[in-house]
Amino acid sequence: MTFNVVLLLCEGMLISSSTLAAEILLFAQSMARAQRHPIREIKLHWVVDHGHQVRCSAGFAVPATTTLAALADTSIDLVHLPALWRNPRPALARHRDYLPWLVEQQQRNTPITAVGTGVCFLAAAGLLDGRAATTHWHYFDQMQRDYPALQLQRQLFATRAGNLYCAASVNAMAEVMMGLVERVFGRIIARQAQRNFFHEIRHLAAAEESPPRLADETVLQVQIWLQDNLQKAVVFSELAAQFGLTTRTLNRRFKQASGQTLGDYLLERRMQFCCELLRDSDLNIGEVAARAGFDSASWFARRFKHWSGSTASEYRKTVRAKLFT
Repeated sequence: MTFNVVLLLCEGMLISSSTLAAEILLFAQSMARAQRHPIREIKLHWVVDHGHQVRCSAGFAVPATTTLAALADTSIDLVHLPALWRNPRPALARHRDYLPWLVEQQQRNTPITAVGTGVCFLAAAGLLDGRAATTHWHYFDQMQRDYPALQLQRQLFATRAGNLYCAASVNAMAEVMMGLVERVFGRIIARQAQRNFFHEIRHLAAAEESPPRLADETVLQVQIWLQDNLQKAVVFSELAAQFGLTTRTLNRRFKQASGQTLGDYLLERRMQFCCELLRDSDLNIGEVAARAGFDSASWFARRFKHWSGSTASEYRKTVRAKLFT
């Protein structure tokens, strides 16, 4: 089955804001194919609403491969709006035909990503009214004046409102794309893409709407305790009793408050701690496993490869190669 990606072209667009998104998706597809994962073939559609090409901010022409009209019967899986150079209003005026089409795609629940000032297309289409959004910092005040109904999140580099993703910069867009790669290709492929495109190794976070808020003070205290005691053997029944709860109640409240099971949360924290030790220390693999609370180095090695897509030694080699001296 084909995964159709529409990359909308605009006059004055920052071409890297579209090509990077395309390259991340195509890299993930290549990795999935190499590892014989079930994949959907990605097809890129470079689209313009009228004419045959646009001129990007660097001054050269970017040709379209199709038009909006030609996509009428195509099932679209992702729409991408590029960043625009300087004032976005001229591009918005020139490409007004995008607006009703974007509304139609949103009604079909198609994911739409927008970078920097390209977010103005979503705002002008009314898709961000009453919803969280962000944009390039230089455009904050103008965007708030032009579209007072949106909820501008000046402190965030990326936002999600349903299937609408806004990124303040090209770098933030890359983070958003990693989350989408995880949804399409799985977590292991997403981690491999992350290591390929980012100069540092990050803790991959899917591009989700705001994570569940921890309104449960007891769950927050449990998380703090687990973080401070990663190296200890954890018996969940004893942990629950320590906080005056039954195991069943703790599991239910923990999942409700954090969005994760207790076991998944503990494993994630331990793996992230192992990543830090592999990067920052010369401990051998067995010592790293023990410091993070794993009884068996061989079990840890198998689990780490399943979790990250590479062995602990390969991970260490990769991250050490990316550190600056």
